[in-house]
Amino acid sequence: MALDLVPLWAAILALSVFMYVLLDGFDLGVAMLFPFRRDADDRERMIGSIAPVWDFNETWLVLGGGAMLAVFPLAFAIVIPAMYFPILVMLLGLVFRGVAFEFREVHGARQWFWDTGFVVGSFAATYAQGVILGNFIQGFEVEGRHFVGTSWDWVSPFPLLVGLGLVFAYLLQGACWLVLKTEADLQQWSRTVARRTLWGVLAFIALISIWTPITEPRIAERWFSWPHLLYFSPVPLLTIAVALLLLRALRRGNELLPFLCSFALFFLAFTGLVISLWPYIAPPSITLWDAAASPKALAFLMVGTLLLLPVLLLYVAWSYWVFRGKVRSDIGYHA
Repeated sequence: MALDLVPLWAAILALSVFMYVLLDGFDLGVAMLFPFRRDADDRERMIGSIAPVWDFNETWLVLGGGAMLAVFPLAFAIVIPAMYFPILVMLLGLVFRGVAFEFREVHGARQWFWDTGFVVGSFAATYAQGVILGNFIQGFEVEGRHFVGTSWDWVSPFPLLVGLGLVFAYLLQGACWLVLKTEADLQQWSRTVARRTLWGVLAFIALISIWTPITEPRIAERWFSWPHLLYFSPVPLLTIAVALLLLRALRRGNELLPFLCSFALFFLAFTGLVISLWPYIAPPSITLWDAAASPKALAFLMVGTLLLLPVLLLYVAWSYWVFRGKVRSDIGYHA
């Protein structure tokens, strides 16, 4: 009997998406917080805190997109025409964010222009990612194995709402990152921002959690039928517990714990998403097995991926270890 590699590939794809959201989320959040600090030294510290890692964080997006194209080609063929414009906005935003990041340091450059591009590109990429996520939850119009909707199906209240919710989530991530990496007034300001954005994140989590089961019967059945209700109830309970722990950590002056709690909130939200969508990769009709490539192709691609993933994970760990400690505007990092 041949080994079914589809669940393993689904786990790899989920890991890629989760790592991207987790890691690129905080640097996009820092960029969106950038215009709210006018002090030049504070701005340099904000930029310096993400400078060593921001470009590598996007590697996970490439891995996730490549995995969907090669391993789940049917899903790729459905998602791309359905989400063409949000994906285009996301990629342009990431490109312009990267260009602005480098050009703002060029001698004689109009720094105000590139700083504006840095912020606008980051916001556009974040909001587009949220719209894409919302459309995945909402589902795609598919007949047989073909997408029959339009490239404007994402223009509806739910995806647009999720886009705004992701902006708040990334702002929380960015604020908690600055609490960890900075000191003095900037750190205290970041604590205040983290507390305020946390309430926004919790409000959007609650709103989305109410909206989805009301409008999507398949999700309501997954969460509220017995015994699923018993199995999945720890997710919302843990979300509340982690949020309370995050607030407590911010009040007590902890530096690392708020960032870890923000990670935990993302993990719990991602877990809830997986519970709601499994086993569909293009809901509500295309499952992972429907969209998967041939078993031989899955096995061939798995060989290289199993060699690549440990290298990526080790590089992530090493990079963040090397650039640990606080960042200062005059000398960069110091332990």
